[in-house]
Amino acid sequence: MIAPLAKFIDWLSIQKNCRRAPTCYGQTLRLEAIQFLKGPDFIPGESQPARVEFNRDKPGLNFRFPTPRPSSFAENNVVHGRFYRCAGRWQERPAIILLHGGSVGRGRSTSLGYRFGWSLIARRCNRAGFNAATLEAPYHFQRHPRQPGAMGQVDYMRMAEAAAQEVAEIRALTGWLLGEGCPAVALWGLSMGAWLAGMTVCRDARFAAAVMTLPPVRSNPSYADRVIWRSVREAWQEVCAADEALDETPFNLTRARPAIPKENILLVEGTQDLVTPAEPIEELWQLWEQPDIWRLPHGHNSLSLCLTGLISPVLRWLEPRLEAGRKNNA
Repeated sequence: MIAPLAKFIDWLSIQKNCRRAPTCYGQTLRLEAIQFLKGPDFIPGESQPARVEFNRDKPGLNFRFPTPRPSSFAENNVVHGRFYRCAGRWQERPAIILLHGGSVGRGRSTSLGYRFGWSLIARRCNRAGFNAATLEAPYHFQRHPRQPGAMGQVDYMRMAEAAAQEVAEIRALTGWLLGEGCPAVALWGLSMGAWLAGMTVCRDARFAAAVMTLPPVRSNPSYADRVIWRSVREAWQEVCAADEALDETPFNLTRARPAIPKENILLVEGTQDLVTPAEPIEELWQLWEQPDIWRLPHGHNSLSLCLTGLISPVLRWLEPRLEAGRKNNA
């Protein structure tokens, strides 16, 4: 990918996503969110397996379970996902949980990339001998609240609770997979999904590996400076200034250390990325004692669109780690 083109695509994405001035709740709710993020209730030590139910019309594919961390929106309290089983004796094969991108606490109702892209990746996982599962993050897709305007503002407490909710759901699904007999579980996340994967493996040692593609390590105040409309730019700059307070909490991945060996972590960085810049990922790489890292000449959106090109190399990287996890648990 030619660097100027990759950056231009990201710049266009920023204009599209920031074309309206945000509505932001006040200082009190931000302080409550920070207290919650720093407290013991954000990510508890214990995690119970999910009570997974499959759709009888499509056995072995669509599933759901009640979230371990209910919210105030009924739609958001049921976790939806798709499980792609290996053919025959799937319980004896490792599993990969695929985590999509988005915006924590401010989700969207549709995504062609999630519907088709992750399905393709999951089936490639099956051909490689691994089960795969996709999860819909809080407030995304089927979990998007139906109330008009429900997602139209920046709500720091909801962002904090949504992150806690998703980590709890990842851990719950992992508990179910391990309980069913899967000998090892890995995470592969993109953007927000990569950030959540990193947050999860810093608090749960059960994972055989984690692939973090374009993780937003901490807040990115520079994106607001790129908005071309002055009044909108100034509004987003205020939000970014408030977001920086979250960098003093576990929202900032550099403030935690992995509970799994560094040899089992892969960071994927886009050297031309304007949305999740390379510098914080490089800082994380250093603080996490230099796990494997792939530096690719892409921007955020160009690499997201070309994610299928990473399937084979990522699966080759995951294979020995998942097999090692299988042998360790045999």
